[in-house]
Amino acid sequence: MEFFIATFLKIFFIMTPFFVLSVFLTVTNEATQNERRALAVKVTISVVIMSLVLLFFGKHIFAVFGITLDAFKIGAGALLFLSAVGLIYGNKDGHKPSDQNLSELAVVPLAIPITIGPGTIGILLVMGAELNTFPKLLTGSLALICAILVIGLMLYLSSLIERFIGKEGLLIISKITGLFLAALSAQIMFSGIKSFLEL
Repeated sequence: MEFFIATFLKIFFIMTPFFVLSVFLTVTNEATQNERRALAVKVTISVVIMSLVLLFFGKHIFAVFGITLDAFKIGAGALLFLSAVGLIYGNKDGHKPSDQNLSELAVVPLAIPITIGPGTIGILLVMGAELNTFPKLLTGSLALICAILVIGLMLYLSSLIERFIGKEGLLIISKITGLFLAALSAQIMFSGIKSFLEL
């Protein structure tokens, strides 16, 4: 039980749920409650599937394609920077996002690299190596799924949370989130480049 709780808390906070929520609210600010809930379900399913794949097969996948964690950091950081620019300057065409556009957000950038960032991937790769017995692997997997479901519930109830924030508050959060995303993307890329060049 202690192992389950410790693993749950580690994964929950590594995935920065409140940051994920603020990004989710920002990128879906023109969406309806039903569209947000549908997107929240898609994001949750995507994160569960990708996290379990990384937990069980992460090292093998990276090895097969010759991808290092440093290379992933650089690529993820670049994608995150593009998302940050979009958040800061807003949707230039001014149109309400369609169901198709919202569905595209479920995997990139909401699932990867916002919820499952390089830090989370690193933790999952390490966990996959450390969970060397079936009981530990089962407990770790359940803790991982529970942590993701709690984050998914936060996203599902995001419209209720938005009511407390208000539209002006959401606009402020949007700009601040964009700035933090830009800084985070730069940090991720610099970290990857630094490690890659062994500086």
